[in-house]
Amino acid sequence: MPPKPVIADNPVDPGLIEEAARLPHQPGVYIFKATDGEVLYVGKAVDLKNRVNSYFRSGQGATVKTRALVARAGHLEYMVTATEKEALLLESSLIKRHRPRYNVVLRDDKNYPALRIDPREEYPRLTVVRRFERDGALYFGPYHSAHSLRETLKILNRAFPLRQCKGKKPPPRQRPCLNYSMGLCLGVCAGKADKEDYRRIVDEVILFLQGKADRLQAQLKERMESAAASLRFEEAALCRDRLRAIEEVLERQHIISDRFNNQDAIGIFREAGETAVVVLFVRHGALVGQRRYRLGDLPGDTPEILSGFIQQFYSKEHLIPDEILVPQPVAHRDVLEEWLRDQRGRRVPVRPVRRGTGKSLLELAHRNAKEFLKSERNDSEKTERILSQCCDLFGLPRKPHRMACVDVSNIQGRHAVGSVVIFVDGRPHPLDYRRYTVKRKATPDDPNMMAEIVERFLEEERDQVSRLDLFVVDGGKSQLNRIRRLFVERGLETGLPLIAFAKEREKDLGGEGRGFYEKVYLPGRRNPIFLTARPEVLHLLQRLRDEAHRHAVTFYQKRHRRDLVASTLDAVPGIGPKRRRLLLLHFGSVEAIQQADVDALAAVPGIPRPLAASILEHLSRLEERTEKPPAFGDTESQSEES
Repeated sequence: MPPKPVIADNPVDPGLIEEAARLPHQPGVYIFKATDGEVLYVGKAVDLKNRVNSYFRSGQGATVKTRALVARAGHLEYMVTATEKEALLLESSLIKRHRPRYNVVLRDDKNYPALRIDPREEYPRLTVVRRFERDGALYFGPYHSAHSLRETLKILNRAFPLRQCKGKKPPPRQRPCLNYSMGLCLGVCAGKADKEDYRRIVDEVILFLQGKADRLQAQLKERMESAAASLRFEEAALCRDRLRAIEEVLERQHIISDRFNNQDAIGIFREAGETAVVVLFVRHGALVGQRRYRLGDLPGDTPEILSGFIQQFYSKEHLIPDEILVPQPVAHRDVLEEWLRDQRGRRVPVRPVRRGTGKSLLELAHRNAKEFLKSERNDSEKTERILSQCCDLFGLPRKPHRMACVDVSNIQGRHAVGSVVIFVDGRPHPLDYRRYTVKRKATPDDPNMMAEIVERFLEEERDQVSRLDLFVVDGGKSQLNRIRRLFVERGLETGLPLIAFAKEREKDLGGEGRGFYEKVYLPGRRNPIFLTARPEVLHLLQRLRDEAHRHAVTFYQKRHRRDLVASTLDAVPGIGPKRRRLLLLHFGSVEAIQQADVDALAAVPGIPRPLAASILEHLSRLEERTEKPPAFGDTESQSEES
């Protein structure tokens, strides 16, 4: 048998070269697959035959990643398209579906917050969103920091008193809400707001968020002077307060461009088989934030990587800017710009910049990418050290790169829920979090409640279980022994290591007093392991446990509020079992009733109009007492109740 062809000292499957030789000279998408069928790489080409065969002519000039890709590939597939643009769209779809290890795959699934306002509503309001949709509303952002967005929103609400109640229409009230009394709302819910005044405030907010603060300041100053001259001192004071609030927001912004347009500057840094990319967001001339990605070692040169990154980054729900700045020309630039124009609705140039403010911005992005990669390497080395300590300390067969932790939340057994959270390489992986409602127990019994959660997780998430390196139980010996019996029943006692992590009282050193100590219990071991001498391992387990606790508690609060709201229907005068059943059958849920207006409720047979208004008023008051806004950073894509 003749030896396999060699490319840069790596053997290549001869069948792969034969398949590449049969490719047509047409645009399309090609897929490198391993012998077991795993998708390794998805690429697009104007000429499939020329592009794919270039992999086998690279010789010593090929990158390490390209040589590894070709050496590992055992099969080649392709799909012909009519145009290069169609190839780009198909490539993007396949990358999202298969997430190949040699492609640019953005694994940061966090959606950064933005402000949304819909001018078409009768009384528009500002809301914080993490998904951008083509629904006719106006979106402003994204903001890299949820804290900075909250501070900005707080100032805007103080200066521009738009309504803050939920829903497209404010729920009717006999008395206005607390925000009205504090001067933060015009009292729309109680019919105290003038539509023209409200619309003028909406226009001012939009003008400010669009970066036209100078025009808005001139208008407010003119109105203030006019009101003062006409002895309308209250109106003049309002204009003065808004001017001060605008100045306060502007002082927080870092103005870096006098063009006052929207730009994204992409910086890239490659070193020692690693690639880091940083995107700086400039909105109306102000630097508002950044996003950072560690992409690893990728095949191809920098223009190809930049092209693939832009394609992946803007295929999500990102707000596409007026222009995208890049450090050097990107591959397939014309196709990318055509695709971006289709996404945004108008032209979006992708241009390299070599001088001026744009160059300074790109240099800043490059420096941030370099520092980010350095920081990530240091974090990776530290994580590997901590995982090695876990392996030695707990006698694990391998490093716990993927860990799970289970916790339950209830009060005297009521509304009991549980959660399972996943950490990958010491970091939360929210997409794999799971929440469950305890169904078998209604009395306090943490070990058996936890066993129910774990049993359902093992049954429903077999793929996740097979990839786990360590399972952590939040509790002591009783929880550990109960989950261990479950593992034995499932045949997992040897395949999946199990530990329990507990905070328990223990005599202090010297035998005086009692303090709380963190302990780890291992199956089959009588005495626990104290982690006082291993602070890094202790900190990792604490973060894992606290995240499981937070996830369970937030689900408990959500479920408890929902049940509390449902029961309040019975407290509304005039609502009995029959009318409650009619409302729930008509709307489907209490949440839908809350979002309805008086006319919709009155349309239900047996619900007169005064009763409809009374229902909405009761639900609104309950929502004010019980609802707490979720913390910024909470992931919306987590699994709901199983």
